[in-house]
Amino acid sequence: MNKNNNYITLGQKIIGANSRPYIIAEIGVNHEGSLDLAKELIFLAKEGGADAAKFQTYKADTIASKLSPAYWDTKKETTKSQHDLFKKYDNFEEKDYIELYEYCKKLDIQFASTPFDHKSVDFLSPLVSYFKIASADITNIPLLKYISKYTKPVILSTGASNKDEIRFAIDALHDFGVKEIALLHCVLNYPTDYKNASLRMITDLKNVFADHLVGYSDHTLPDKAMKSLVAATLLGAVIIEKHFTHDKNLKGNDHYHAMDVNDLKNFNTLLDNYYEILGNNLEKKPLDSEELSRLNARRSIVTSRQINEGHTISENDLICKRPATGISPIQWNKVIGLKANRFLESDYTLKWEDLNNK
Repeated sequence: MNKNNNYITLGQKIIGANSRPYIIAEIGVNHEGSLDLAKELIFLAKEGGADAAKFQTYKADTIASKLSPAYWDTKKETTKSQHDLFKKYDNFEEKDYIELYEYCKKLDIQFASTPFDHKSVDFLSPLVSYFKIASADITNIPLLKYISKYTKPVILSTGASNKDEIRFAIDALHDFGVKEIALLHCVLNYPTDYKNASLRMITDLKNVFADHLVGYSDHTLPDKAMKSLVAATLLGAVIIEKHFTHDKNLKGNDHYHAMDVNDLKNFNTLLDNYYEILGNNLEKKPLDSEELSRLNARRSIVTSRQINEGHTISENDLICKRPATGISPIQWNKVIGLKANRFLESDYTLKWEDLNNK
């Protein structure tokens, strides 16, 4: 099996190492159980320029025990039991996700949802073009195996993981039949302080897992400059996932560290600007716009004094001056030792026809 994943197919888009980032608006359960609000969030994600509107599909009873403690900032989300929090927002059923899928299709935005159990994998499979696997399930072999049977592309978050665990999950997915895998750098802090964002890990993931594309799933608080997302993009992240809300002032859940439609629009504008600056040239070479400068700002070999016919050229006879309309200084050593075949004035731009090697 070919394990080289220097591209990944996400719906109608093929993402490569130099692609503009594929943006996932992670609605998650910020709909808080309202189908109408879920649709509003899809609409806003489309308006903001996201490529995908993504949800989370789980049931509290199959994702967490009743004794599971919180791992988020309980000052922001006061619920102290995972089971209790998940129970608040696990009311969507298969028919609801089908309705959301149809709404995404109507708006021409990719529908996606992270499954957390086998039943969710089965009914989501006809609705999604790829599976997103949460960081917390990177060691969940039964779920990885079950997702793999559909052989869809996989986006794998790597929060709180070491490289052995990431390699283990990649190998397992490949062995079970998945051909396209992308990795997301992620930090499992809700929210993530800038000092913990550790975006240089993107570079490490790219180096260690060179056969796989790398993106970033962000939990930092959004700011006007969208610093975390821009920095991740400039480090090579080609998939960007961030929680998405209609109101960042809402208490609890994932609202407080999410972006809203204005943040998303701003990020896309910043991307336009940065990608214009980055350009489309993947190899170093002169630009068409540099041709005049190349000619007039570079130098030629010029006589520093009068030279008589038959004189053997020495370094003391020459200087390099602009423009580059004569012999290039690259040829300096070839010119030294040749003879002038005619009288040359001082400050004369040397041509090959002025010289001979006899």
